[in-house]
Amino acid sequence: MNDDLHRILISGGITSPGELKDSIAMLETAGLSEVYFGSRQDILFPLVNTNKDRLEKNSKYNTDIVADRSYQNIVCSYVSADIFDATHWLKGSTYLYLLEQFDYMPKLKVNITDPKQRLVPIFSGNLNFVASEEEDYWYLNILLPHWKQDAYYPVLIYSWDIVSVCKAIEEVYYTMDNVEQLFAVLNERLQATNNRAIKKELQIPLVTFPYYEGMNRMGLDQYWLGLYWRNNRYDLQFLKALCGFCLDNSIGKICITPWKSFIIKGISKESRPALERFLGQRGINVRHSQLEMNWHLPVDDQDTLELKRYLVNKFDQNDISTYGLTFGISKDVGKKSHFSSIVIEQNPTTKIGEDYNVSPTFNVCHFKDFDPNTRIYMVYAQDVDKSELPELLMELSKKYFQQLGQEKSVPEENKTIEEDVKREVHQCKNCLTVYDDAIGDIKSGVTPKTKFEDVPCGYVCSVCGSDKSFFETVELFLK
Repeated sequence: MNDDLHRILISGGITSPGELKDSIAMLETAGLSEVYFGSRQDILFPLVNTNKDRLEKNSKYNTDIVADRSYQNIVCSYVSADIFDATHWLKGSTYLYLLEQFDYMPKLKVNITDPKQRLVPIFSGNLNFVASEEEDYWYLNILLPHWKQDAYYPVLIYSWDIVSVCKAIEEVYYTMDNVEQLFAVLNERLQATNNRAIKKELQIPLVTFPYYEGMNRMGLDQYWLGLYWRNNRYDLQFLKALCGFCLDNSIGKICITPWKSFIIKGISKESRPALERFLGQRGINVRHSQLEMNWHLPVDDQDTLELKRYLVNKFDQNDISTYGLTFGISKDVGKKSHFSSIVIEQNPTTKIGEDYNVSPTFNVCHFKDFDPNTRIYMVYAQDVDKSELPELLMELSKKYFQQLGQEKSVPEENKTIEEDVKREVHQCKNCLTVYDDAIGDIKSGVTPKTKFEDVPCGYVCSVCGSDKSFFETVELFLK
C-alpha cells in the first residue's frame, strides 16, 4: 500500500450513510474527487498541503483523519451477517455491540470474525477472535508483531471481555515471548473475566468464496447490493448521491469489504426499483466477471493493477474457471499474511535491474488445499517471467478443482501432507529469496541437487545481490 495515503478508520468496516456523506463532504473540501477502500475495511486517500485539523473540525461526526500508521482499524465480518452462512448465535447486532465497546484506537490489528464465512479474512490480524459454537464465546488466535509463529489462547474469551483483553495485551505484548507467558500475565491483570475451557480445537470449514456483487435477496422482503470498482477509485460525487438515496429510503448501514468493494444491506422491496434506476442512470455495472472480482491488490499501485488485467484477460481467452479461488498480488516477498488462495509475489528489483530497466520476476505461491485459513504457505514456482504466469496459474486452478471435495486426511502409517512438502532450505535475510538444494539456481550457474554448503563462496542472491553469508536456514512448505 502507498504509505503516503491518509485513512479514515471505519470501525469494523461499518458506517452509516450520514456519517459517510459527512466524510465525503470533508474530503471534497480538501479538493479530492475520489477515495480508495483498504484491505482492513478503511477509507484511504492522498492529502497534501491541507489543514487536517480544520477539516476534522468541520465534520459533525468528529471523523478522524489518521496519518499515523501505528494505529489499526478493527476488522469484522458484520458485512457477511444475514446474507451468508453464519454461526447460529452470531447476528449483525452482536458485532455492533462489540464494536461500540472499543473506547480506544488499537495499535494491534484486531479481527472479529465468523469462521463460517469467507468474505472477511479470519487470520490477518495480531489478535484474531473467531466465533465458537458456544454462544458469546470466542477462540483467540494470536500472532504478535515480534512472534514468528501464531498460537491459540488457552481458553475461550467471553464476548464482553474482548475489549478488556485487547487493552491488556496492548499494554504488555512487547515483553511477551509466548502465549503461556501472556496468559499468566493477563490472569493477574484481569480478575473478573468470564473465560471458558476449550472443549475442542477450532475447525475452520472450507467455504467457497462468494460472488458478492449485484442485487441479491435477503430474507423474504429485503435485498442487499454489492458494488465493485475495477480500479478501486470510488468517485466521491457518486458515493455522496448514493448516501443520499440510502438516507431517503431508510437504509441504515453501508459496509466496506476487505476486497475493495462495499455492500448495502436491508434494501426494502419497495426501494429496489428506484435503486436499480439510480444505478442504471449513472451507468454503474453490477455484474463484473467472477474472474476479476476475486483479486486482492495493493492500494494505489498501477503496476499490480495492470498485471491483474493481463492475467484476467488470459484467463478469459482460455475460458478458465476460477470459481471459489482467490488471487493476490504482492510486492512483500515472503510476507505470508495474505488472505487469498494463490499469491503472485513480485521480486524486488536489484540496482543493476533498475539501471538497465530489467523486467521483474515473480514467485507463485499458494496455501495448502488452496485455503488461506490453513496458514501453510507453499511455493509453486520461483523467479518466473510475467509471460509464464498465466500458464502456471491455470495449472494451479486445475489442481484446485482436482482436489476439491476430496478427503484431506491420510492413513496414519503414511506421512502427513505437511511432512511430504516441508523442507529445509536457505533464505536470503534481505529479500527472502529461497535457495532450495533440489532446484539449485540455474541463472547463477548452480545446478540442481547442489547442497548450499557446496555453492561457491562468491555466490550472491539472484534477486538482491546479497552475499552467501546473508542466507539462513529455514523450514518452508515447498512443492
